[in-house]
Amino acid sequence: MVHVMMRFSLLLCLLLAQWVASQQSDSAPVWGYRCINSRCQKVALDSGDGTERAKAVSLPVCRLYCDGVFGTVWPRPTGDFRLGNDLIRVNPSAIDFQWNKRYEALNKYWDDSVDRFREQLLKKRDGETIKSGGKRMIVNVDVGGDSLVLNHETDESYKLSISAPDGGDVHVKIEAGNYFGVRHGLETLAQLLVFDDIRNELQVVSDVEIQDAPVYSHRGLALDTSRNYVSISSIKKTIDALAMVKMNVFHWHITDSQSFPLVIKSQPILHTYGAYSRKQIYTAADVQDIVQYALARGIRVIPELDAPAHVGEGWEKTNLTTCFNYQPWSKYCVEPPCGQLDPTKDKMYDVLEDIYREMNAMFTHSDVFHMGGDEVSLSCWNSSVEVQQWMKAKGWGLEEADFLKLWDHFQTNALQRLDKSLKDNRPIVMWTSRLTEEPFVDRYLNKDRYIIQIWTTGDDPKIATLLQKGYKLIMSNYDALYLDCGFAGWVNGGNNWCSPYIGWQKVYNNDFKSMGGKYSSQILGAEAALWTEQADHHSLDGRFWPRVSALAERLWSDPREGWESADSRMLVHRERLVENGIAAESLQPQWCLQNEGECPIVQGNA
Repeated sequence: MVHVMMRFSLLLCLLLAQWVASQQSDSAPVWGYRCINSRCQKVALDSGDGTERAKAVSLPVCRLYCDGVFGTVWPRPTGDFRLGNDLIRVNPSAIDFQWNKRYEALNKYWDDSVDRFREQLLKKRDGETIKSGGKRMIVNVDVGGDSLVLNHETDESYKLSISAPDGGDVHVKIEAGNYFGVRHGLETLAQLLVFDDIRNELQVVSDVEIQDAPVYSHRGLALDTSRNYVSISSIKKTIDALAMVKMNVFHWHITDSQSFPLVIKSQPILHTYGAYSRKQIYTAADVQDIVQYALARGIRVIPELDAPAHVGEGWEKTNLTTCFNYQPWSKYCVEPPCGQLDPTKDKMYDVLEDIYREMNAMFTHSDVFHMGGDEVSLSCWNSSVEVQQWMKAKGWGLEEADFLKLWDHFQTNALQRLDKSLKDNRPIVMWTSRLTEEPFVDRYLNKDRYIIQIWTTGDDPKIATLLQKGYKLIMSNYDALYLDCGFAGWVNGGNNWCSPYIGWQKVYNNDFKSMGGKYSSQILGAEAALWTEQADHHSLDGRFWPRVSALAERLWSDPREGWESADSRMLVHRERLVENGIAAESLQPQWCLQNEGECPIVQGNA
């Protein structure tokens, strides 16, 4: 009998604990927010008469209309912007899109965008059940043409309006000249819809007028997938996050000296011996899938085949390289294994032509080709007796100017092979190097063909020199845009070469107009870069986000204010990234998110 009573008592305790847990998990919120003096202030909802519960809203709702001029839109719009104070309840099951089907080429991309939009709405409720009912939302889309050309000349502007005449249906209109503009408008609309967890409702601002367009045409992220392999699913996840902040370039640094994961059918030796494993490869079908996936999200994929340096594994089996894996490696390159193409061997250009032809068939919709060109080691070439003899036979010496002439020999012949498959005169991007400096840049790189990507510091005087000479630039100054900085050294003790870690504030304040001065119109935009010696798909999200978001607002909006003006919106935006499955780094204690303006010293809390 005692045992029976004990079992009964244990069962009763268990049931009681389960009931308490269920009551706690299902209990109504005890905190809400009210917009007071243009800040969302936390208020208790336990007043006896229910006054506060009736007036207060959830934090996302309050931030939407109370948080300054731009609400929680990221990146902030550049044109006319009106955001009303009234919200209206929307029925998520009654959102209808009116899309003109006459542009058949766009239909599949638009369908992808709508599906993605609906998924974003589902994620807003965080597992909560949305109360039935609400207004119908009618989204009317007006696109001016069927062009899918995305380049530096593409007009990505859009207009967005929201109204609810006489308290009836919610009417949304998105207008743009092309698919990419309307896609951006839909992205903004997704940010203007929020979930109120006090009332379990999906709400939208009922009075909105936005005219918006990017300041810079090149808004990108460069990802190295050769130092460490990055899975296809992680690349797509990154592209999804880029779309959330209206970035439009994914620069794919797909090969390097450590590995050659790209499958080139006409030169299978490269990936067979160059990939880390037979599973860690990218086929033509993989690349084409990613290109189409990105295009639907308003992003073009720019391929890079870095040469003549940064080649090794895979290439080594072709006998077309010099100094592969020479030791001590620090004498011949910046990191192991060393390796450079041998410009004196004609067969090497035949192999390059095969690679270029297949890459250009894979990377459709790209308006440029990146030929790399960084960190060429003259000592590597000078270590080859064959190279020395070839140069002497030409009547050249073995001084720096002679090796730069050899470099030009490579670049000229490689470009001729690339142009065979391009069949156009598209721009070529190259990293800053000795070749892009005086006196060689004028001699060897035509400013009407070449775009220079800056990886040195933002105050490098060579930037002004290149601009004065008429070159167009893409900025990736490592002191603000290299996202691998600030971690442990991997070839020595201490920290890695470009430490310290770069916070989102420095990325945000990286002002390209001040770098360019009166020539700033020649700066096409910028890319953040991640070199993956110490990163792979397991750590990708934290390296990128939300720092890339800071760059996105710099490139889209080019704000004249510093990061302080964006701090509050950034905290909300970071939560939006997490809501959509992006493991973005935390920026402040959650208390700061819930107590707006109380944390940053710049807000007067010294």
